[in-house]
Amino acid sequence: MIKNIIDGIKAYFGGFGLISKLGLWKYFAIPILISFITGILFFALAWFLSEPLGNFIARIWIWELGSETVAVISKYLSILLILAIGLVLYKHIVMALSAPFMSPVSEKVELHLTGNHNHSHRQTSFRQQLMRGIRINVRNLLRELLFIIPLVLLSFIPVIGIVATILIFIVQAYYVGFGNMDYTMERHFKYKESIQFVRKYRGTAIGNGIVFMLMLFIPVIGFIITLPISVVAASTETVKILEKRGVITLHTSKEISDIKGEL
Repeated sequence: MIKNIIDGIKAYFGGFGLISKLGLWKYFAIPILISFITGILFFALAWFLSEPLGNFIARIWIWELGSETVAVISKYLSILLILAIGLVLYKHIVMALSAPFMSPVSEKVELHLTGNHNHSHRQTSFRQQLMRGIRINVRNLLRELLFIIPLVLLSFIPVIGIVATILIFIVQAYYVGFGNMDYTMERHFKYKESIQFVRKYRGTAIGNGIVFMLMLFIPVIGFIITLPISVVAASTETVKILEKRGVITLHTSKEISDIKGEL
């Protein structure tokens, strides 16, 4: 699995170049807008809800001594809590709503890597891509929360908290990578088959998600560039895996040249 994680991370190298080479930036306009608006909304919610939530948390401290300090800590704790929950929701909302726009991007990356204009795959409509994106991300969101909530509680325990925090990051990375890989798998596998595929190559999903998560911490720009480059990286690595499994066929350089000459 370690090798797959490394491969998932390495797939990001050359991502920007590939986007420019294939002229993919135009496909990212609406997803970037969705990402930016969703991010702004969650930051706004964190700002407006921090005080009432902080006051609610502060009420747990019933003693007068240290109440002011507890109130301040509670406010900052509430901000972190809202942002943490918001980050989990943000990822899945953006990936679900962006599915119909990311699938064509993934297909163009696959065509570039394989040179195969004639391979058969599942034909899906805009609506079907959107519904699949919602289904996959709702499923992943529920499972992610199932793992994260107990880990968040464990994170407050000294020493154990360090391990729990790392696991929280890995769990989020896995489900992010899952969503990014599904833009390619959607053309080749049905819903349940995709789940089985990612379970087998969970390292690739984690590697892709690790970079995704880290890029989100880049102020403003993170919300703009993270989705495009992570989808291209996930598509590149997923296509390679599908080729190894014989699901798709890569043409040789000569065959690709012959195909281009026929077009």
